[in-house]
Amino acid sequence: MFDLPPDEWDDVTPEGGEPAGLDGEAPQLYFPNVEVFVLEYLAPTYCRSLEGTQRVWCPQWWRHAEAINRLEALWRAWEHLRLDPATGMSVWWRDHADPHMAALLAPDGPFKGCGTERGHQPRSAPLPVSAAPVGLFA
Repeated sequence: MFDLPPDEWDDVTPEGGEPAGLDGEAPQLYFPNVEVFVLEYLAPTYCRSLEGTQRVWCPQWWRHAEAINRLEALWRAWEHLRLDPATGMSVWWRDHADPHMAALLAPDGPFKGCGTERGHQPRSAPLPVSAAPVGLFA
């Protein structure tokens, strides 16, 4: 699927623009992209101690494909749920932020080996896979 160098994300960018809303108009985003969302909202809001071995974070989170995908999902969910004035933010925290951040910060998660002091370290190898028998998914 992606041909990534062994130690970094290769700046693959999705093609196309924002999906159209129900009225045919592109949704109005609060944050223009995932990087701004992480820098201006998530990092200052989701404060956790990174001392010890219980949580791991990579300052260069954008060099990890899994982190990009999870953080993009968090940003998109936040953009959608922020418009729900009743329980949107509660749903975002419970169903999106807490599970994704637990996976990202896990000692054996995508940032394993990285750290605030060590910075980015080469990422782990992809999961080994074998091709399915021909016609199984046709």
